[in-house]
Amino acid sequence: MVDISKRRFFTRKKIDSKQIRLPWVNSIQAFSDLCTRCGHCIDACETSIIIKGDGGYPSIDFTIDECTFCYKCAEICPEPIFNSEDSQPWDAKASINDSCLAHHNVECRSCGDACETMAIQFKLRLGGVALPKIELGECSGCGACVSICPTSSISVSNL
Repeated sequence: MVDISKRRFFTRKKIDSKQIRLPWVNSIQAFSDLCTRCGHCIDACETSIIIKGDGGYPSIDFTIDECTFCYKCAEICPEPIFNSEDSQPWDAKASINDSCLAHHNVECRSCGDACETMAIQFKLRLGGVALPKIELGECSGCGACVSICPTSSISVSNL
């Protein structure tokens, strides 16, 4: 078994538990131990958001596109590292930081337009533009709002 803390020994980086992993991965330990870095999931991803990440392990890049939860990455994987499709894909949620245009009184609703679940709503305010608010219960963590944001103000991470 691979000790994840030792994998980062030379880079002196800690594994960020909030970093988004592939959907339906049953545990980060199983992922690190069993993933052979074959790239099948990268090739199978219909939106090409799975990229070769740190150490050659597949990772998610929402700046490219969104996750459609197609389950193709899990189906093609020869290793037993994924949960079943009927389970929740991940605990990821979007968050918006202060560099958002609306926080600087500039009207922009591109994230809300891209949100299929309508988890991003805009709260009207007197004397300013409406501010985005994410309803975490509605957010699927798909990342559709990330690549569309003109100021890169949105990120998706595990809770």
